[in-house]
Amino acid sequence: MAITRFKRLRQSLEELFPERHLYVRSGGEMRGYVFSTGKQVMCATVVAGAALWMGVCTAAMMVSALSVSSTDQMVIKQKAYYERLNADRQARLNSAVAQLSASSGSLDELAASVEKRHAALALLVSDFRGVPGAAQALQTAKPRLPGASPVERIQATRMDQERLIDAAETFANTRAERLRAAMRMAGLDAGGFTRGGGGGSLGGPLIEAKDPRALAAILDVDEEFAGRIQHAANDMSDMRVLSAASQKLPFYRPTTNPALSSSYGVRFDPFTHRPAFHSGLDFPGAFYTPIMATAPGVISFTGVRSGYGNVVEIDHGNGFKTRYAHLQAASVKVGQRVAIGQRVGAMGSTGRSTGPHLHYEVWVNGRAQNPNRFLKAGEYVQQAS
Repeated sequence: MAITRFKRLRQSLEELFPERHLYVRSGGEMRGYVFSTGKQVMCATVVAGAALWMGVCTAAMMVSALSVSSTDQMVIKQKAYYERLNADRQARLNSAVAQLSASSGSLDELAASVEKRHAALALLVSDFRGVPGAAQALQTAKPRLPGASPVERIQATRMDQERLIDAAETFANTRAERLRAAMRMAGLDAGGFTRGGGGGSLGGPLIEAKDPRALAAILDVDEEFAGRIQHAANDMSDMRVLSAASQKLPFYRPTTNPALSSSYGVRFDPFTHRPAFHSGLDFPGAFYTPIMATAPGVISFTGVRSGYGNVVEIDHGNGFKTRYAHLQAASVKVGQRVAIGQRVGAMGSTGRSTGPHLHYEVWVNGRAQNPNRFLKAGEYVQQAS
């Protein structure tokens, strides 16, 4: 069969590339060249290979050119963005100088405007005290303009005020968004924590002004600047509420051992060897390994539960509860308040257990949740601190 196919292939090649004769006459002499089927096939193979190689190289060059073009476009867009930003700030400076000239060069008016803005910024920045990273992010820059006129120095101060309010908005919004993302990781609605959380409050004395015009009148600044102050204050308020809420949620790890011996969900039961739902996380370890509270709360139960052995349960408020099972011993009492990281017991193997480990559960409004989501959210929150 193979020989027959080979003969057919050979016959097809001979029909496609029949033997050809080339005669060349030079200097009265005649020379003849014979191009057999094999030589023609070989030449065709070389030509096809060269064409394929050229095609691949051309395609690679085109892809490289397109990618470079895309990168150049991104660079051009970023450059255009910063040019527009600088032009906008320069336009604000020119506009302020023009307004000053139009008002007969009243330095007193411009200085008073700068002072009022400083007072408003001081009220805003005071709300950032104690927040990690705020001091570095909101550090003021002292403009040095040797030989500059008083007008130019005052305008440079106004520009630094613009930079400071930009930094305040960015800092508060970035941290608030990171905390919202952590809430989503844990399967929680961040809006439930920020609703009615004091949005619109500003500084030490409480200032309630949802309308920027009202706030501008209270702070005695222009309406645009008052609106930006209000926006930064709202973001700051959300950040504080979310940060305070995250400190009350079970985001802390119950043991120092990061390993897990069993996850949340369906697994093969170690006793029946059949699929069964596992309502928590299992952390392996040695006997008497310290077990810590994952959030502040009040001890609501200590004792023995069927299958769980020795158990400690903590009520964290707002429907959140954590359970620590298979303990060798408990170190807290019912009604006792505990803080994050405070020891509540020692690891053991009581109850339905095959060896020393902690069985850890998180409950929200009477329903078991996946504790791993809360641990990942906690790691994300700690990165934001």
